[in-house]
Amino acid sequence: MSTGMIYNIQRLSTKDGPGIRTVVFFKGCPLRCRWCCNPESQRQEAELLVFSAQCVQCGRCMNACPRHAVSMPLGGTPRLDRSLCMACGTCADICPVNARELCGREMELDEVMRVVKKDLVYYRNTGGGVTCSGGEATVQSAFLLELLERCFYSGIHTALETCGFCAWETLEKALPFLNLILYDVKHLESGAHLELTGADNARILENLKKLAARSAPVILRMPFIPGKNNSREHIEQLGVFAAEHDLRDIHLIPLHGLGLAKYSALDRPQPNDTRNEQGLAPREAADLLSLFSLNISII
Repeated sequence: MSTGMIYNIQRLSTKDGPGIRTVVFFKGCPLRCRWCCNPESQRQEAELLVFSAQCVQCGRCMNACPRHAVSMPLGGTPRLDRSLCMACGTCADICPVNARELCGREMELDEVMRVVKKDLVYYRNTGGGVTCSGGEATVQSAFLLELLERCFYSGIHTALETCGFCAWETLEKALPFLNLILYDVKHLESGAHLELTGADNARILENLKKLAARSAPVILRMPFIPGKNNSREHIEQLGVFAAEHDLRDIHLIPLHGLGLAKYSALDRPQPNDTRNEQGLAPREAADLLSLFSLNISII
C-alpha cells in the first residue's frame, strides 16, 4: 500500500464542496503563486515552522534537537539552522507553547480513511464528503487515486480541488471516482499566469477543455487577486471562456492575509499584500459574470 505526504486533515469544513466535508491536504505543488496563503504546502517534504513570537525561550528545543540545529544566544530567541534540520519534529513535540510545528507526515491509506470515516453521519445528512486538496493533490497521483477509489466505493461523495497543472492521464484516471472537481483558474493570459504563478497555463487550460468536453462535474474557482486578475477585461474573458465551454458555475475566492505569518515561520520572504490595489470588487465581478448566464458565488 502506498503512502501520501499529508500536512493536514480538516474535519467539518463547509467551503470545499457541498455539505459538511473532510478535507485532506496533500503536500507539494508545482506552482508558486505569489499570493499563496499556504506556503507550507508547496514543498513535498516535511518542514518545520517556527513561530518566534510565541517562543518563551525555555531552551528545550535546543537540548532536544538530535542534529544540534538549534542554537540559543544568551537572552535571545532560539535560532534554527535549516541546513542541519531534518524535520524530525522532536523540537515541536517538546515545545510547551506550540511555537514549533512540524508540517507534513507520511500516512497510509487506512490511516487517512479512519479519520475520514469519523464523520460518515455528517456526510449522509448534509450531502457532504471528502475533498482532496493541497498543495496540489495530483502531485501524489498514486495515493490520490487510491484514496478517491476507496472513498467512492465506500459511498462517500468525492471532490478534487486542483490547479490543473498535471498530466491529463492523472485526471482521466481519477474521473470515474470523482463526484466534483473544483478547478482553479488563476489567469487566462499565459504571460500573466507565468508571472503570477511561475508556470505557463497551457496545460491547465487544455486539461480544463478536455474535462468540459466530457461534461465532467466542474466548478471553476478563481482566487480574486486585486490588481492582478480582477480587471474588467479579464473578468469578461473569464465569462466568455466559461460560457463557451458550458462551465456554468464559478466561485470567486477573495484574497486574505491569514497565511502571511507562515512565511516568516518558514524563513521565506513574505509576498506583497495586494488587497488594496485597483480593479473590480468581488461583487462587481460577480455581477459582470452573471451577464453570461453563469452561476456565481463569492466564498
